[in-house]
Amino acid sequence: MIGAAPIIGEPASAGVAADADARVACAWRALGAVEDPEIPALSLVDLGIVRFVKTQPDGALEVGISPTYTGCPATEVIRQLVEQALEDAEVGPVAVIQVLSPAWSSEWISAEGRRKLAAYGIVPPRDADSSRPIACPRCQSVDTECISRFGSTPCKALHRCRQCLEPFEYFKCI
Repeated sequence: MIGAAPIIGEPASAGVAADADARVACAWRALGAVEDPEIPALSLVDLGIVRFVKTQPDGALEVGISPTYTGCPATEVIRQLVEQALEDAEVGPVAVIQVLSPAWSSEWISAEGRRKLAAYGIVPPRDADSSRPIACPRCQSVDTECISRFGSTPCKALHRCRQCLEPFEYFKCI
């Protein structure tokens, strides 16, 4: 019907690219506010878990998410958080898909995400072939040791500083 208001939840008109761009931008803003359930100091966007947001030919938004590793116990919770955030943002119909290839990499953590990890007390990942010792996030000493290859989650390793004796986690390169 000419002049009728759009029905909420209906696909966007194919000829309204600006509306589609606005919906994608709104979705990215909403996803940027979704905290990771295991590291609440970071958003899913900071971690690089949200791979893309794009408009499909039918007007629905397609959102790709990648787990940080196969078997991550938070994968379903993350999907639910994403779906809820997008529903709350009223961006219209959405399909959330899991993207397994290429596999998530710690290289996808944004610079802001790395800063937030460090501020939270978790050493951000470094280059996989880095031979530099891991510095303690509290006292910056490099006199540290790995005490467990797995920390509170399998994507982190537990370390201890020999100077201040504090344990800390290191986000592993994956």
